[in-house]
Amino acid sequence: MEGSMSLQIKSIKAYYRQENSGFVSAFAPRVSGRVSWKSIGMIRNPKPVNSVFASIQPIEVSKRTSFANALPSKEVIDIWQNASAVCFDVDSTVCVDEGIDELAEFCGAGKAVAEWTARAMSGSVPFEEALAARLSLFNPSLSQVQDFLEKKPPRLSPGIDELVNTLKDRKTDVYLISGGFRQMINPVASILGIPSENIFANQLLFGSSGEFMGFDRNEPTSRSGGKAAAVRQIRKDRAYKSLVMIGDGATDLEARQPGGADLYICYGGVQLRESVAAKADWLVFDFNDLINSL
Repeated sequence: MEGSMSLQIKSIKAYYRQENSGFVSAFAPRVSGRVSWKSIGMIRNPKPVNSVFASIQPIEVSKRTSFANALPSKEVIDIWQNASAVCFDVDSTVCVDEGIDELAEFCGAGKAVAEWTARAMSGSVPFEEALAARLSLFNPSLSQVQDFLEKKPPRLSPGIDELVNTLKDRKTDVYLISGGFRQMINPVASILGIPSENIFANQLLFGSSGEFMGFDRNEPTSRSGGKAAAVRQIRKDRAYKSLVMIGDGATDLEARQPGGADLYICYGGVQLRESVAAKADWLVFDFNDLINSL
C-alpha cells in the first residue's frame, strides 16, 4: 500500500457513548481464564474520533479487465439487491490500512509484521499462527495502543460511508467482521453508525501494569475459519434470508459456504489479491459500483 494513496483533507468526528462510570469502549470484551487485563476503552477524557477519507490510486485497467467476474451476472446482482444483511471485512476494505501493520509500524516493527500479514491474507499460513507471530514481533503495551489510537485516526475507503448509509436506508443490516482488534474497530463502527453488537473481531489483552498479555483466543475471528463461523452464527441467530460478505482476503472468501454467505464480493480497491479475487462471485474496485447496482 505504500506510495499508492494520498490523503484528502476531509474528516469526520464520531463519539463513543458514555456510561455513569465514565468513558467506556463501545464493545465489552469477553475474556476467560484468570488473566488480569485492562480494556483500552477506559479513557478519562474522551475526545472526538477523527477519520480521514483516503484517496486511492486506481488499479490499472489491464488488471480490472483481466477478471471475468468484474462483470457480475444477473443472479449475482439479484442476490446483492435483495440481501437481508451485508458483512464487511475492515482492514483493506472498510479502511485502507491493515490495522495490525499500522500499529506495528507505529511501534517500530512494521516491515516484519507486514510480511506476515501478506502471508495470512493469501491463505498460505493458518490465521491464528500468523496473528500470534505478528503480535510477538512487537508486543504492544496498553499505553502504546492508546497513543496510536489518538495519533492515527482511521482512514476510510472512498465511498464506504455512502454505501453503508445506502444499505441502512434499505433496511439492510450491516456488520463488521474482522481479524483485527476491537480497540481499533470500535471507532470505525462509531463513525459509520454500526452498532457495537454488530462487530465481530479480536481483543487485545493487557496485564495490570498495561503490559501486553496476548489476545483472546476464544474469539472466533482469532483463527482460520473464524469469519465463516461468525457469519454462520449471525445468519442462524437472525434467520436472514440472504447474506453477503465483502472483503479482500482469503478469510473473507471462506465465509461463502452453506449456512453462511450466499455471495462473496471481493473488494480490490486497496489490495488486489489475485488468487482470492479469481474465486469471488463479483470483483469490484470501487464502492460506487455496489451503490449504483442497488
